[in-house]
Amino acid sequence: MKKILVPVDFSDPANWAVETAAFVAERADAAVILLHIVEQPTSISFNVEGQVDTSQWEDKLFTFKLIERNKKQLAELAGRLKTRGIVVKEELRMGNPYHGIKTVISDQPVDLIVMGTSGRSKLEEILVGSNTEKVVRHAKCPVLTVHKKPGLGGFKNIVYATSMSENETGFAKVLKEVQEIFGSTIHIVRINTPTNFRADAEVKRLMDVFAKKLHLKNYTLNVFSDYSEEEGIIHFASGLDADLIGLATHGRTGFGQVLAKSIAEDVANHSSRPVLTYVTKS
Repeated sequence: MKKILVPVDFSDPANWAVETAAFVAERADAAVILLHIVEQPTSISFNVEGQVDTSQWEDKLFTFKLIERNKKQLAELAGRLKTRGIVVKEELRMGNPYHGIKTVISDQPVDLIVMGTSGRSKLEEILVGSNTEKVVRHAKCPVLTVHKKPGLGGFKNIVYATSMSENETGFAKVLKEVQEIFGSTIHIVRINTPTNFRADAEVKRLMDVFAKKLHLKNYTLNVFSDYSEEEGIIHFASGLDADLIGLATHGRTGFGQVLAKSIAEDVANHSSRPVLTYVTKS
């Protein structure tokens, strides 16, 4: 884990993400890319460097001052990380936030994206979605979402919610890397629901085989019953007082996304704990 991308809009959730990324970077000896995007009604994004030709935009003076102000805020934010010995790169772009993030990832592949979110209502998710959800769904690297100011204890207890799919091999490698950095215990859990129930003894036997196949170490095996996978994951993590929830997503898109919400996106949006997600390859 050598390069961490943090999209920032200078809000409290974004500041939580920066602090979390800095916490990880210090322990993994990683560099941090701070990305700020000045929103414009376009489906693309582009770099802002040096002096800006304000004649290109309507409301020229306002746009120019906005860019200059945000450049200063970004530099101040980067400066705080640099004083901690963290290598920081600043990216200021204009355009669509999601496409800006996607472009930066394409230009310079990153190992982790850290994003802050304050959560959304169910209706808001259906109608407009969020940039965080889009990134969780489509990113080719792990995405860590944070929902409050991070604690100082690190990720000592990680809940790994699994369906025991063979496609989760890549995500297991990510979890093992986090575990190595923080000396974590991984609590593997399978959620039993009324429509998808299996006996505890059978599930734990299969989970043990699954964990050994992935060469996991320092882990516990757990079965938890709830009305839905999302609620079960969040409630199990709460009972354990976990520091991090990890789970894979299959990256549903289009109309199918509205009909069958990804569990990973739901948990990332509604959990009060940091959530690490990874799009698995089918």
